[in-house]
Amino acid sequence: MAATKVCTVGFESDVITTTVTASGAAVEGWLDEVLAVHRRRLHKLVVGLDVEWRPSFGRAYSKTAILQLCVGRRCLVFQFLRCDYIPDALGEFLGAGYTFVGVGVEADAERLWNDYGLKVNQTVDLAYLAAEKMERPDLRNAGLKGIAAAVMDAHVEKPQWVRTGDWDAYYLSDEQVKYACIDAFVSFEVGRRLFNGDY
Repeated sequence: MAATKVCTVGFESDVITTTVTASGAAVEGWLDEVLAVHRRRLHKLVVGLDVEWRPSFGRAYSKTAILQLCVGRRCLVFQFLRCDYIPDALGEFLGAGYTFVGVGVEADAERLWNDYGLKVNQTVDLAYLAAEKMERPDLRNAGLKGIAAAVMDAHVEKPQWVRTGDWDAYYLSDEQVKYACIDAFVSFEVGRRLFNGDY
C-alpha cells in the first residue's frame, strides 16, 4: 500500500491542507474533492503547478520525482518515483483546459510530458503575466520569490539545501513538504490575484 500523509502547512496567515502521497487512489480522491468544491467555477479554475527532481551534478538526467498541484488551500504532493500507479484521472485533469500557473511552468509541463506522457494543456508563466498585468517588465526575469513579493507582498523562503535535496526519497522531510507546498500555493495565489486584478 503506497504511503499517504495529510498535514497542514502554514504560510504567513494561510493554512494549506497538504496531501503527500505515492498512492494513485489518493491522487484520484484529491482531484475528486477539488473538482467537487470548485464545480461552479471550473471554467476559470487556476491551478498552481510545480515539479521537483533530484539535482544531477553531471550529465545524468534525473526524472521528475514530485508533482505539486494547489487549488485554494488544498495542495497535492505526488511522489512519482514511489507511486503504485499514475491514475488516468491525473492526465485528464492536466489536459482538461484549466489554467496551470507557475514560474517556468512550460519547462515543468515539458518534463511531465517527456517523463510520464502527461500533457498539460494550458500553462501561463507567472513571470510574463505579472510583468504584463503590473506593467513591470523587470518581473519577466524574476523568480517566484520576487514575483510573490511584488504581487502579494509575501516573503517566500527558498533554502538551497532543501531545493537541491533528495526529492526521490521514500519519505519527504517536513522541510521538503513545506517547500513543495508553498511553491505550489504561492503560484496558485499569485495567479489567482493577477487574473482577478487583486494586486
